[in-house]
Amino acid sequence: MKFLEKNLVELDAAVTSPDEAIQTAGNLLVEEGLVEEQYVEAMVQSYHKNGPYFVLAPQIALPHARPEDGVKEASVSFLRLMHPVRFGSAVNDPVHLVFALGASSSDEHLEILQKLMALLNNPENVKKLMEMTAYSEMESLLGGIHS
Repeated sequence: MKFLEKNLVELDAAVTSPDEAIQTAGNLLVEEGLVEEQYVEAMVQSYHKNGPYFVLAPQIALPHARPEDGVKEASVSFLRLMHPVRFGSAVNDPVHLVFALGASSSDEHLEILQKLMALLNNPENVKKLMEMTAYSEMESLLGGIHS
C-alpha cells in the first residue's frame, strides 16, 4: 500500500472546482502508476452522479471510485488546496484537504479508511495538515499513526 508518500502529496494546489481538485489528487496516483487514468475520470463521474457523499468531515474530501475502474495498487494521495472549494456538502464545505483513495478490494478500502480515520480523527492532526510547509511534517504525523 502506498499511503501518503512523498510523491503522493501536493501542498497548496491552485484549483478552482471540485472536478479539478479530484483530477489533481487523482493524477498524483496516476503519475506513480498506482491507478489508470480512467480511474480519475471514474472519480469525477461518481461525484457528478452521486454528489459530494465523500466530503466526510469539515473541510475533508475522500474521492474514490470502484476497484474495477482501474486501481493497480492500494494507494492514497493528499492534496491541500490553496483556496477552499465548495463541493456542495451542506455540512462540510468548503473543502481544503483532498485525499484520493485507490483500493483494489473492499478489504483494502477498509484498511485505507481505518488509517485515514486514525490520522483525521485527531483535530490536532487536521490542523497540522492545514499548516504544514514541508513533507517532513507529514512524515512525523504518519509516524504517530502507524500500527
